[in-house]
Amino acid sequence: MGYVALYRKFRPPVFEDVKGQDHIVTTLKNQIKSDRVGHAYLFCGTRGTGKTSVAKILARAVNCEHPVDGSPCGECDMCKEIAAGNSMNVIEIDAASNNGVDNVREIIDEVSYSPTRGKKKVYIIDEVHMLSTGAFNALLKTLEEPPSYVMFILATTEVQKLPITILSRCQRYDFHRITIDTIEARLREVVDAEGIKVEDRALRYVAKTADGSMRDSLSLLDQCIAFNYGEELTYDKVLNVLGAVDTEVFSRLFSSLYTQDINGALTLLSDIVIQGRELSQFVNDFIWYLRNLMLVQASDQMEDVIDISSDNLVSLKEQATSADTDTILRYIRIFSELSSQIRYASQKRILIEITLIKMCKPQMDNSEGAFEDRVRILEQHDQENAKLLKGIQTGQVAVASAGMPSGAQARPPKEKKVLDRAVPDDIKAVVASWNKLLSRMDNPMRTYLQRARLSLGNNDTLQIVLDNKQLAEKYSKGESRDELQTFFDETVGKHIEFETRYIEPQQVFEENFVNLQAINFDIVTEDEKEM
Repeated sequence: MGYVALYRKFRPPVFEDVKGQDHIVTTLKNQIKSDRVGHAYLFCGTRGTGKTSVAKILARAVNCEHPVDGSPCGECDMCKEIAAGNSMNVIEIDAASNNGVDNVREIIDEVSYSPTRGKKKVYIIDEVHMLSTGAFNALLKTLEEPPSYVMFILATTEVQKLPITILSRCQRYDFHRITIDTIEARLREVVDAEGIKVEDRALRYVAKTADGSMRDSLSLLDQCIAFNYGEELTYDKVLNVLGAVDTEVFSRLFSSLYTQDINGALTLLSDIVIQGRELSQFVNDFIWYLRNLMLVQASDQMEDVIDISSDNLVSLKEQATSADTDTILRYIRIFSELSSQIRYASQKRILIEITLIKMCKPQMDNSEGAFEDRVRILEQHDQENAKLLKGIQTGQVAVASAGMPSGAQARPPKEKKVLDRAVPDDIKAVVASWNKLLSRMDNPMRTYLQRARLSLGNNDTLQIVLDNKQLAEKYSKGESRDELQTFFDETVGKHIEFETRYIEPQQVFEENFVNLQAINFDIVTEDEKEM
């Protein structure tokens, strides 16, 4: 006999061997033990989750002469016939290639003949959503009231395409995606039975790549074993076969994007292409890395949820401490969109390069997320400059102290002048010369406030209205508010009472605030007098 693919060789023969679908297996076994088997079943779920396998086990179980705890015994003549594919009692139909009215009418004609052996005649219709409308209509009556010896098992990956008239006539069972742990345990059973040495990390990666499909995991494992036949299957070998990328590369890519290092990001992508990695898989794996980064940042107790090694978890936590949550969420959104675009694209590399350039140069993007990224970078530069300036000032103080004669005392700090509070005319002057005031501001304040709108609040208060909630909160308290207050005091010469307000995108400014900038005050400022 020729070689048999692993997913066929290790197809579960009894209910107990079905992995990850306990809620379905228990129900079906109880129905068989209590002799309460239905006449029409609908198995729904993504590919490779066990729909066809369970259908075949159920077909054997209802015809088994000596079922064991609801499962087929595998020893009686009926079990052996069905397992070998020689039984006339179990008819498997592929609806993708037999989807017409005539095909269904053939089924209806055959239904009238009772089985010569066994208890039930079972029709397994795979990918039933592929049937035409006429075929569905022809099947309705028979599906609702079949003879007592007939059972229908319908399987589909796209249950939303089935008519409600079909759904209402079947017992529906939803097959879940199988967990990574369950798939890994099954793969370990398979490689042990085959006598193949495989690293745990390698099996874990294959299980994760299968995306909840047991059949896909066995097919991927088969591919990796064939490529490295006769050798131990290691994690690195699996990455090479599947065109995947190690986690350390994703860490470097995130750092390049976060620091807007365009050269680093594009060079890394070039290396990935030269190594022959699959770019769609690369994008999807990076999304998974970002997801892990987000979860680590959300909680310290995420070891069971995040599927990576302990070494990688340590480096992931280090990177999470210096990352911004909103930025990570934005990256996930951008790469998720890229994943859907790249699937059928002929120039995948170019699409990824465009995305990386836009992310490293947020000034090219007018979205709110890109604006927040620009704000974050400016804040980082501002903090770095402040540290540098503080270091310089500290050094100057130390030098001055060293040269000061003994007994001399440092000059006391200059007292801050108490200013008169601004009156309405002063507020109007600020509004009239707002653009000039902006030009005098240092960055990043100038960048933050250039989109501000001005209004008048109660008690002669200047309202600074911003369409970004983070900025409105930033200048409502703390050092940033003090910095802006000092700027007004020193520039205007009066104490300007101000408050920052946030306006939501759906709100109209003129309906909620007094638009001072639309009023012509005809005020001559001190700067204009000097000119």
